Amino acid sequence: MTDWYQKLYTDSEGLAPLITAIVHPVSVASILGVQKAAEAKIIVPILVGPKERIKKAAQEAKIDISDYEIINTTHSQASAEIAAQMASTAKVNALMKGEIHTDELMHIIVKKESGLRTSRRMSHVFVMDVSYYHKPLFLSDAAINIFPDLAVKKDIVQNAIDLFIALGFGTPKVGIISATEEVNSAIPSTLDATALCKMSDREQIKGGILDGPLAFDLAISKESANIKHIKSEVAGDADIIITPDIESGNMLYKQMAFLAKAESAGIVLGAKIPIILTSRSSDPESRKASCAMALLYARQKKII
Repeated sequence: MTDWYQKLYTDSEGLAPLITAIVHPVSVASILGVQKAAEAKIIVPILVGPKERIKKAAQEAKIDISDYEIINTTHSQASAEIAAQMASTAKVNALMKGEIHTDELMHIIVKKESGLRTSRRMSHVFVMDVSYYHKPLFLSDAAINIFPDLAVKKDIVQNAIDLFIALGFGTPKVGIISATEEVNSAIPSTLDATALCKMSDREQIKGGILDGPLAFDLAISKESANIKHIKSEVAGDADIIITPDIESGNMLYKQMAFLAKAESAGIVLGAKIPIILTSRSSDPESRKASCAMALLYARQKKII
């Protein structure tokens, strides 16, 4: 277990657990993640999905789920719809993705009639514990917003800052990354990065120290910043990485997860309740850590 995971578990001790609807937990990994989080008193799970498939997954995982409430559904879309309805009527404090595609789940949640939207755009944050970096690295958005415009990027940045502060880390250094550190009209993400930094100066984005555009190496490597003569509070010491789009964000996440063996936790922010959302390939420990992160965020923000 990483020090980052242990910090999450230690900080969440003694907090009232989140009553959480688990959406379509029909795989071994998803049901094991639920069990780990429930045993640690991080969540009180309500399993929403095909009852027989859930029981089969539990049998394969060799765990007892007889104490868990199960709401039977016929398919994944029904699971998402019922879980979202439970959240909108305050029957649950959080939602957790099981064996369901992210876009299928989020399609239901972002609908106006779901009652879960706020004035802020929903976005996803992965927190990565990478062995070669000196602290946990927050990464957004690698899962939801495909080609975010400037207004959406503003919310993506603010959501990530809010999570960082809620987890007790203080004031984050936010690197807005692109292919280059130079402002170039031929690369729109460099213009967005520049605008986001000015928005921070004008307090349209609050709570963080922003710099960008930065090439990724400059955001995480002081040596690279020194070689390129970049003077910045963020360069080489970024806490949060904001990527230009979902393609770059998702590839960066998977490179860190599969090549660097980084541990991760992930949640969606910007809804009325936290949405615990990891990759379907995430292991049970990552799912448990994501639950702990959602619990800490929810209690600190007093959103439930």
